[in-house]
Amino acid sequence: MRIRFWGTRGSIPVSLDAAAVRGKIRAALLWASGRAFADDAVLDRFLDNELGFATSGTFGGNSSCVQIDGGGGEYLVCDAGSGLREFGAHAMAEASSGQPLVFNLLLSHVHWDHICGFPFFAPAYIPGNLIRIYGCHDVEGVLREALKRQQSFPCFPVDFERLGATIEFVTLDPGRACEIAGFKVTTHPQRHPFDSYGFRFERNGRAAVYSTDSEHKEESIGASYPQVGFFRGADAVIFDAQYSFAEAIWTKEDWGHSSNIVGVEICHLAGAKRLVLFHHDPALDDAALVTMLQETIRFEALTRRGDPLEVLAAYDGLVIEL
Repeated sequence: MRIRFWGTRGSIPVSLDAAAVRGKIRAALLWASGRAFADDAVLDRFLDNELGFATSGTFGGNSSCVQIDGGGGEYLVCDAGSGLREFGAHAMAEASSGQPLVFNLLLSHVHWDHICGFPFFAPAYIPGNLIRIYGCHDVEGVLREALKRQQSFPCFPVDFERLGATIEFVTLDPGRACEIAGFKVTTHPQRHPFDSYGFRFERNGRAAVYSTDSEHKEESIGASYPQVGFFRGADAVIFDAQYSFAEAIWTKEDWGHSSNIVGVEICHLAGAKRLVLFHHDPALDDAALVTMLQETIRFEALTRRGDPLEVLAAYDGLVIEL
């Protein structure tokens, strides 16, 4: 199983402005002052090992879109945030000329940051392609209606009904496993305004969980907490860590999101192997996200009672092999 992150931000897509780019260049030049790089390999080692991700890279700005790849002939993608545009371009580039493509798109919910990439999803405009859209919400009243509204006059020039691809909607039952693109997929209800749903993918002895836009009340978390069972033994848990712990329980309580600290607690209880911080707050820059990752790693080490939990922070372009 391979997980590819095409969009990792929450709430709204963001981008680096000129001042942020200038700041990265300035920091890199200061750090490299007086150095000589004999070849590209030496330069790459400097970028990878010394400069630091906050300066040499970026977490990116696309909103939620994650590909679950099992090497089969069909694509499987979680959510249709702005990252879906880049995923669509990638799929088109790697396809044989004239080859019809099949996409399985699972929607956790239909808040705008999770569907805004669909109007810019190039494969949707090509006759012969098939797009199956899965979700636990009502198909006509929620899923289809949300996608139609964002592509209706006067908001968008191409009506949803004029798309060239065949588009099918499939209702998923919470808690009931089904087979999608070679994966066993199980859904789970989550606390979020107007509800969202998490997805667990299992194949060849590996398991990955996609759980974003989900709020967890600290007083409810324990061995019997439902998400513990849903995360049980997962090789990777993609987790909504938009807020700090203080924000999640005080200033932004009931906003429908969670924190890095709660992610560690649930993954420890579930015996998960890897926690991937996701749905990053658009207000946080690269340096702040690196700090959050470092603090999460320290908290995991201090509270660990069993096997280590690897902690990562997702960024646009990250690939994880399970």
